[in-house]
Amino acid sequence: MSEEPSSATASPAEKVRTFPTTPGVYVMKDAQGRVIYLGKAKNLRSRAGSYFQKTAETDKRICDWIGEVVDIDYLAADSEVDALLLEARLIKDIQPKHNQDLKDDKSFPYLQITTGEDFPRVNFTREPQDRNVKLYGPFPRAKSLRGAIQVLQRIFKFRTCSLEIEEGDPRWRWFRPCLLHSIDQCTAPCNLKIDKDAYRTDIRRLRLFLDGKKDVVLKELGDDMREASKALMFEKAARLRDEIKALETLNLRGDLAKHAQPEVFYVDPRKGLKGLKNVLKLDSIPRTIDCVDIAHLGGTETVGSLVTFIDGLPFKPGYRRYKIKSVKGVDDYASIREVVSRRIIGLQERDEPFPDIFLIDGGKGQLSAALDAFETLKVVPPTVISLAKREEEIYLPGRSDPIVLSRRSFALRLLQYARDEAHRFAQHYHHMLRHKRTFGEDVPPPPKKPKDSSK
Repeated sequence: MSEEPSSATASPAEKVRTFPTTPGVYVMKDAQGRVIYLGKAKNLRSRAGSYFQKTAETDKRICDWIGEVVDIDYLAADSEVDALLLEARLIKDIQPKHNQDLKDDKSFPYLQITTGEDFPRVNFTREPQDRNVKLYGPFPRAKSLRGAIQVLQRIFKFRTCSLEIEEGDPRWRWFRPCLLHSIDQCTAPCNLKIDKDAYRTDIRRLRLFLDGKKDVVLKELGDDMREASKALMFEKAARLRDEIKALETLNLRGDLAKHAQPEVFYVDPRKGLKGLKNVLKLDSIPRTIDCVDIAHLGGTETVGSLVTFIDGLPFKPGYRRYKIKSVKGVDDYASIREVVSRRIIGLQERDEPFPDIFLIDGGKGQLSAALDAFETLKVVPPTVISLAKREEEIYLPGRSDPIVLSRRSFALRLLQYARDEAHRFAQHYHHMLRHKRTFGEDVPPPPKKPKDSSK
């Protein structure tokens, strides 16, 4: 029996045979270690493997560049939708030269329900409000979401207009409802044809549906479709079939906490910093935040990133990246100790002050690892905290229970912004690791030099 080639010497065609058959993103690199193409897959082994079959040589979409690929890796995802959203995020960050789509700044859409009005609105949006709303998404396909909202409106008869309607305002009694009321798709609160309590009951039913209580509605639609088919009402049956498919697409959405898009959700830096002062019981409003994240691809090439925020905004000249040197395999705790230690030493060597807040991506274990670095170097730490992503819990030294803030808290959103930026920065440079000769030094990157045409 022949031995399988090691991942270090295997060709891309050989390497994809070891990929899992689960969803994820495959990442193709050239001889310099640069990411030149990435894509999503429902089945990583099958999809990535298709690029290295003989038929690929004649595929006009890839034949001109597939020969540049000398290495391939993957990032696993929980579902096909997660893979699609991860693909979009990486393409926006890395900008691989052979990816044509998803390079723009267009964000994924959300279904938004307002909560601070007498008669809540339901609408499609790419720019969600930062308060008084219930959000669902992000959704990977705008067309499918728009279609689903139309079907939901026929069932729950909510309004999608932008009118500011208050119950009891007599002026609305003379307002003429739009066409949606005439075709029985809206209960017309704009004409006070429904009271606030009855309308809000419909919205509660809608939210229950969106939160997972779909079985009854889908069963009723399925029964109606079969009855229409038996009665030879094929147009009605086809319409009901399409409605069922549209509603089923509502399950195909990302988790808001996992896939929050930093370019979509505005963070007020002043309110965030003031909130952190209160939450962390600091003597003064903090000005500087350092955040550390660890990334690894398939257990190899572990890297660390550190981003700096000043007055609540990213300070990109202060960003640092680290190739982990002292850790073999996957050990996030040891990797965090190394990154924090190197950051401490770098600041001391340059006689620079420590940040007001040192934020670590993770939970209790990651926080302890960071504190170990300060203790080993006999340095009094600044305010060191960690942020656990699943429940967005804030851990503090010496406190067993985490702090749990509202998802709309300005303080939490500022921490999330810093954490997500560190994660993006780590993933971006992780794929470019082999191309960075001075990668990992805790010094500012050298200025770009003009290209030398003689080389």
